[in-house]
Amino acid sequence: MKAVVYDRYGPPDVLRIEDIPVPSPGPNQVLVEVVAASVNLSDWEGLRGSPFYSRIGGLRAPKRRVLGSDIAGRVAAVGAGVTRFHVGDKVYGDNLALMGGFAEYAVAPDAMLAHKPEGLTFVEASTLPQAGAIALRGMARVRPGQRVLVNGAGGGSGTFAIQLAALAGAHVTGVDNAEKLDYLRELGVDDVVDYRRTDFTRLEPFDLVFDLVAHRTVFAYRRALAPGGRYSCVGGAVPTLLAVATIGAALGLLSRRRMGVLAVREGPAHFVPAADLCLAGDLRIRVDRTFRLDEVPRALAYVGEGRALGKVVITPQHHEETRRPATS
Repeated sequence: MKAVVYDRYGPPDVLRIEDIPVPSPGPNQVLVEVVAASVNLSDWEGLRGSPFYSRIGGLRAPKRRVLGSDIAGRVAAVGAGVTRFHVGDKVYGDNLALMGGFAEYAVAPDAMLAHKPEGLTFVEASTLPQAGAIALRGMARVRPGQRVLVNGAGGGSGTFAIQLAALAGAHVTGVDNAEKLDYLRELGVDDVVDYRRTDFTRLEPFDLVFDLVAHRTVFAYRRALAPGGRYSCVGGAVPTLLAVATIGAALGLLSRRRMGVLAVREGPAHFVPAADLCLAGDLRIRVDRTFRLDEVPRALAYVGEGRALGKVVITPQHHEETRRPATS
């Protein structure tokens, strides 16, 4: 099979296409013929080996040669003990532990997969497992009338998060670069902020700051919160994440403001609710563009450099489903 592989951390040009053996599923694993695999910021981090936490399991060289965790496709084979899936089933899921989505076939634990709804294309389904789960968890406690700010609002998780906050009845502010502000307005945010021109931590305080690209000080984040407010970050610089988890947690207790790092949860229980909201028409999937397998380096750079409006998807095989319009 064809796969995009790499053997050392670095820029996109360390990636190359190789013909490698089709993997065999082990016990409680499923072999998936990949129809679509969405690109996450974690793929960009795993390629570069930065921030440092992206090297867990492989300090000097990547633990997995093929990136790509969020996949959608058809079951090609099942391992011993698999009873929920059969050959030919349409599935999607987050394969963060084994990766391998930027290839024609990938092996995934059966517990990480769900049956793909007929109402979603493979491309659409591939956008949900990681980004949808992050957004759902980050917005779980939002209440009507609250002031919510999402930093990194124009990317995959951010696009879902701002919609969920608006759905909950919050006043939503989206922060990203100037090129994405019109896109955020189209999604219905109440206010937009260009981070290059305005420091959002000096605006009127918020009840929730959901930060997908944390890099400021904990004192700045504390300043951005109203009494009883909450700051939650997912990605960003390692020193910032460590400071939020330690100094920020203590500072928050002293000032009636909660600060912490959001732990990403995996598995269907955490992303299927996002699919249900999409099917109900309450959550829109925005696919900026799709790339072929030989264009993976370009796709990763596009996401990593912050240019994507919503999600970017790789389509390893030329299926009819991948040629359908993916936005909704």
